[in-house]
Amino acid sequence: MSTEPRINDRIRVPEVRLVGPSGEQVGIVPLAKALELAQEYDLDLVEVAATARPPVCKLMDYGKFKYESAMKAREARKNQAHTVIKEMKLRPKIDPHDYDTKKGHVVRFLKQGDKVKITIMFRGREQSRPELGFRLLQRLADDVQELGFVESSPKQDGRNMIMVLGPHKKKTEAMAEARALADARKAERLGRTAGSDAAPADDDAVAEDLVADDAVIEAQDAPVEAPAAEADAPVEQPAASQGA
Repeated sequence: MSTEPRINDRIRVPEVRLVGPSGEQVGIVPLAKALELAQEYDLDLVEVAATARPPVCKLMDYGKFKYESAMKAREARKNQAHTVIKEMKLRPKIDPHDYDTKKGHVVRFLKQGDKVKITIMFRGREQSRPELGFRLLQRLADDVQELGFVESSPKQDGRNMIMVLGPHKKKTEAMAEARALADARKAERLGRTAGSDAAPADDDAVAEDLVADDAVIEAQDAPVEAPAAEADAPVEQPAASQGA
Protein backbone atom coordinates (compact mmCIF):
# COMPACT_ATOMS: atom_id res chain seq x y z
CA MET A 1 0.00 0.00 0.00
CA SER A 2 1.40 3.39 -1.03
CA THR A 3 2.14 5.90 1.71
CA GLU A 4 2.33 8.82 -0.73
CA PRO A 5 -0.30 11.51 -0.07
CA ARG A 6 -2.88 12.26 -2.73
CA ILE A 7 -2.20 15.42 -4.71
CA ASN A 8 -4.11 17.60 -7.17
CA ASP A 9 -6.53 15.59 -9.35
CA ARG A 10 -6.04 12.45 -7.25
CA ILE A 11 -8.00 14.03 -4.40
CA ARG A 12 -11.59 12.71 -4.64
CA VAL A 13 -13.69 14.67 -2.11
CA PRO A 14 -16.25 17.43 -2.64
CA GLU A 15 -14.58 19.91 -0.27
CA VAL A 16 -11.42 20.30 1.78
CA ARG A 17 -10.09 22.31 4.70
CA LEU A 18 -7.46 24.38 2.95
CA VAL A 19 -4.14 25.60 4.40
CA GLY A 20 -2.30 28.32 2.47
CA PRO A 21 1.37 28.28 1.35
CA SER A 22 2.51 30.10 4.51
CA GLY A 23 0.45 27.95 6.86
CA GLU A 24 -2.49 30.32 7.07
CA GLN A 25 -5.98 28.84 7.47
CA VAL A 26 -8.11 29.50 4.39
CA GLY A 27 -11.08 27.47 5.62
CA ILE A 28 -13.39 24.89 4.10
CA VAL A 29 -13.64 25.37 0.35
CA PRO A 30 -14.90 23.26 -2.58
CA LEU A 31 -12.26 21.05 -4.18
CA ALA A 32 -12.56 22.91 -7.48
CA LYS A 33 -11.79 26.20 -5.73
CA ALA A 34 -8.78 24.68 -3.97
CA LEU A 35 -7.41 23.36 -7.29
CA GLU A 36 -7.96 26.77 -8.85
CA LEU A 37 -5.95 28.45 -6.09
CA ALA A 38 -3.17 25.86 -6.54
CA GLN A 39 -2.91 26.74 -10.24
CA GLU A 40 -2.98 30.45 -9.41
CA TYR A 41 -0.03 30.11 -6.98
CA ASP A 42 1.71 27.59 -9.29
CA LEU A 43 1.73 25.08 -6.44
CA ASP A 44 0.34 21.61 -5.71
CA LEU A 45 -2.71 20.77 -3.63
CA VAL A 46 -1.50 18.10 -1.20
CA GLU A 47 -3.72 16.08 1.14
CA VAL A 48 -1.96 16.20 4.52
CA ALA A 49 -4.70 14.75 6.77
CA ALA A 50 -6.84 12.28 4.85
CA THR A 51 -8.77 11.02 7.91
CA ALA A 52 -10.06 14.47 8.92
CA ARG A 53 -13.59 15.50 8.00
CA PRO A 54 -13.27 17.22 5.63
CA PRO A 55 -9.69 16.22 4.68
CA VAL A 56 -7.00 18.84 5.27
CA CYS A 57 -5.08 19.94 2.18
CA LYS A 58 -2.18 22.37 1.85
CA LEU A 59 -0.81 24.42 -1.01
CA MET A 60 2.89 23.60 -1.46
CA ASP A 61 5.65 22.74 -3.90
CA TYR A 62 5.37 18.97 -3.56
CA GLY A 63 8.63 18.21 -5.39
CA LYS A 64 10.59 20.53 -3.10
CA PHE A 65 8.80 19.08 -0.07
CA LYS A 66 9.78 15.51 -1.01
CA TYR A 67 13.41 16.54 -1.60
CA GLU A 68 13.71 18.31 1.76
CA SER A 69 12.08 15.35 3.54
CA ALA A 70 14.54 12.94 1.93
CA MET A 71 17.51 15.12 2.95
CA LYS A 72 16.28 15.27 6.57
CA ALA A 73 15.85 11.50 6.67
CA ARG A 74 19.33 11.02 5.22
CA GLU A 75 20.86 13.35 7.83
CA ALA A 76 19.02 11.51 10.59
CA ARG A 77 20.39 8.16 9.39
CA LYS A 78 23.88 9.63 9.20
CA ASN A 79 23.78 10.73 12.84
CA GLN A 80 22.14 7.53 14.03
CA ALA A 81 24.39 5.31 16.12
CA HIS A 82 23.98 1.56 15.60
CA THR A 83 24.94 -0.74 18.42
CA VAL A 84 27.58 -3.18 17.20
CA ILE A 85 28.53 -6.43 18.91
CA LYS A 86 32.16 -7.35 18.41
CA GLU A 87 33.47 -10.82 19.19
CA MET A 88 36.74 -11.86 20.75
CA LYS A 89 37.76 -15.53 21.03
CA LEU A 90 40.21 -16.88 23.61
CA ARG A 91 41.55 -20.25 24.72
CA PRO A 92 41.49 -21.31 28.40
CA LYS A 93 45.31 -21.60 28.54
CA ILE A 94 46.07 -18.44 26.59
CA ASP A 95 49.63 -17.10 26.53
CA PRO A 96 50.13 -13.89 28.60
CA HIS A 97 51.25 -11.93 25.54
CA ASP A 98 48.23 -13.09 23.54
CA TYR A 99 45.97 -12.20 26.45
CA ASP A 100 47.33 -8.66 26.54
CA THR A 101 46.76 -8.33 22.79
CA LYS A 102 43.19 -9.61 23.02
CA LYS A 103 42.48 -7.37 25.99
CA GLY A 104 43.75 -4.39 23.98
CA HIS A 105 41.17 -5.12 21.29
CA VAL A 106 38.41 -5.38 23.91
CA VAL A 107 39.47 -2.04 25.39
CA ARG A 108 39.36 -0.42 21.94
CA PHE A 109 35.89 -1.80 21.22
CA LEU A 110 34.51 -0.60 24.56
CA LYS A 111 36.01 2.86 24.07
CA GLN A 112 34.17 3.06 20.75
CA GLY A 113 30.88 2.29 22.53
CA ASP A 114 30.51 -1.25 21.15
CA LYS A 115 29.48 -4.37 23.00
CA VAL A 116 31.94 -7.26 23.08
CA LYS A 117 31.07 -10.95 23.06
CA ILE A 118 33.87 -12.93 24.69
CA THR A 119 34.04 -16.60 23.70
CA ILE A 120 36.24 -19.15 25.47
CA MET A 121 36.85 -22.14 23.18
CA PHE A 122 37.44 -25.50 24.88
CA ARG A 123 39.18 -28.31 23.03
CA GLY A 124 39.72 -31.93 24.01
CA ARG A 125 40.33 -32.43 27.73
CA GLU A 126 39.83 -28.71 28.36
CA GLN A 127 36.08 -29.37 28.29
CA SER A 128 36.35 -31.06 31.68
CA ARG A 129 37.83 -27.88 33.21
CA PRO A 130 35.14 -25.16 32.70
CA GLU A 131 36.44 -23.33 35.76
CA LEU A 132 39.50 -22.30 33.72
CA GLY A 133 37.32 -20.41 31.28
CA PHE A 134 35.22 -18.91 34.03
CA ARG A 135 38.29 -17.56 35.84
CA LEU A 136 39.67 -16.15 32.58
CA LEU A 137 36.40 -14.31 31.85
CA GLN A 138 36.29 -12.93 35.38
CA ARG A 139 39.88 -11.73 35.03
CA LEU A 140 39.10 -9.96 31.75
CA ALA A 141 35.98 -8.34 33.20
CA ASP A 142 38.01 -7.03 36.15
CA ASP A 143 40.74 -5.68 33.84
CA VAL A 144 38.27 -3.59 31.77
CA GLN A 145 35.76 -2.66 34.49
CA GLU A 146 36.53 1.05 34.06
CA LEU A 147 35.33 0.90 30.45
CA GLY A 148 32.63 -1.77 30.52
CA PHE A 149 30.44 -4.02 32.64
CA VAL A 150 29.26 -7.63 32.46
CA GLU A 151 25.99 -7.45 30.55
CA SER A 152 25.59 -11.22 30.23
CA SER A 153 27.25 -13.46 32.82
CA PRO A 154 29.46 -16.36 31.68
CA LYS A 155 27.47 -19.37 30.54
CA GLN A 156 28.30 -22.65 28.86
CA ASP A 157 27.25 -23.03 25.22
CA GLY A 158 28.31 -26.46 23.98
CA ARG A 159 32.10 -26.48 23.78
CA ASN A 160 32.30 -22.74 24.37
CA MET A 161 31.74 -20.39 27.29
CA ILE A 162 30.30 -16.97 26.46
CA MET A 163 30.17 -13.62 28.26
CA VAL A 164 28.99 -10.25 26.92
CA LEU A 165 30.55 -6.95 28.01
CA GLY A 166 28.65 -3.69 27.61
CA PRO A 167 30.33 -0.26 27.41
CA HIS A 168 29.77 2.39 30.06
CA LYS A 169 29.93 4.99 27.29
CA LYS A 170 27.12 5.21 24.75
CA LYS A 171 27.90 4.90 21.07
CA THR A 172 26.76 8.47 20.38
CA GLU A 173 29.07 9.81 23.10
CA ALA A 174 32.02 7.84 21.72
CA MET A 175 31.34 9.16 18.21
CA ALA A 176 31.07 12.73 19.49
CA GLU A 177 34.36 12.46 21.38
CA ALA A 178 36.09 10.99 18.31
CA ARG A 179 34.84 13.87 16.15
CA ALA A 180 35.91 16.43 18.75
CA LEU A 181 39.38 14.88 18.93
CA ALA A 182 39.71 14.90 15.15
CA ASP A 183 38.55 18.53 14.98
CA ALA A 184 41.08 19.52 17.65
CA ARG A 185 43.91 17.80 15.78
CA LYS A 186 42.80 19.46 12.54
CA ALA A 187 42.74 22.91 14.16
CA GLU A 188 46.17 22.32 15.70
CA ARG A 189 47.69 21.34 12.37
CA LEU A 190 46.08 24.25 10.56
CA GLY A 191 47.45 26.58 13.24
CA ARG A 192 50.97 25.22 12.84
CA THR A 193 50.70 25.51 9.07
CA ALA A 194 49.50 29.11 9.23
CA GLY A 195 52.35 30.12 11.57
CA SER A 196 55.14 28.54 9.57
CA ASP A 197 56.66 29.03 6.15
CA ALA A 198 56.13 25.43 5.16
CA ALA A 199 56.73 24.46 1.57
CA PRO A 200 53.76 23.49 -0.61
CA ALA A 201 54.79 19.87 -0.30
CA ASP A 202 54.37 20.15 3.50
CA ASP A 203 50.93 21.68 3.04
CA ASP A 204 49.96 18.74 0.89
CA ALA A 205 51.09 16.35 3.59
CA VAL A 206 48.99 18.20 6.18
CA ALA A 207 45.97 18.06 3.90
CA GLU A 208 46.43 14.32 3.49
CA ASP A 209 46.53 13.92 7.26
CA LEU A 210 43.28 15.85 7.62
CA VAL A 211 41.59 13.67 5.06
CA ALA A 212 42.81 10.64 6.97
CA ASP A 213 41.27 12.00 10.17
CA ASP A 214 37.90 12.40 8.45
CA ALA A 215 38.15 8.85 7.14
CA VAL A 216 38.67 7.58 10.68
CA ILE A 217 35.49 9.29 11.87
CA GLU A 218 33.43 8.09 8.90
CA ALA A 219 34.52 4.49 9.33
CA GLN A 220 35.67 3.70 12.83
CA ASP A 221 37.08 0.21 13.27
CA ALA A 222 37.82 -0.20 9.56
CA PRO A 223 40.17 -3.17 8.90
CA VAL A 224 43.80 -2.18 8.77
CA GLU A 225 45.35 -2.86 5.42
CA ALA A 226 48.76 -4.46 5.29
CA PRO A 227 51.50 -2.14 3.99
CA ALA A 228 52.33 -2.52 0.35
CA ALA A 229 55.29 -4.74 -0.34
CA GLU A 230 58.43 -2.94 -1.35
CA ALA A 231 59.49 -3.26 -4.93
CA ASP A 232 62.11 -5.89 -5.51
CA ALA A 233 65.61 -4.55 -6.16
CA PRO A 234 66.73 -4.96 -9.75
CA VAL A 235 68.62 -8.16 -10.26
CA GLU A 236 72.05 -7.63 -11.76
CA GLN A 237 72.65 -9.69 -14.87
CA PRO A 238 75.77 -11.86 -14.74
CA ALA A 239 78.57 -10.72 -17.01
CA ALA A 240 78.95 -12.71 -20.19
CA SER A 241 81.68 -15.27 -19.89
CA GLN A 242 84.78 -14.51 -21.89
CA GLY A 243 85.94 -16.92 -24.47
CA ALA A 244 88.87 -19.11 -23.75
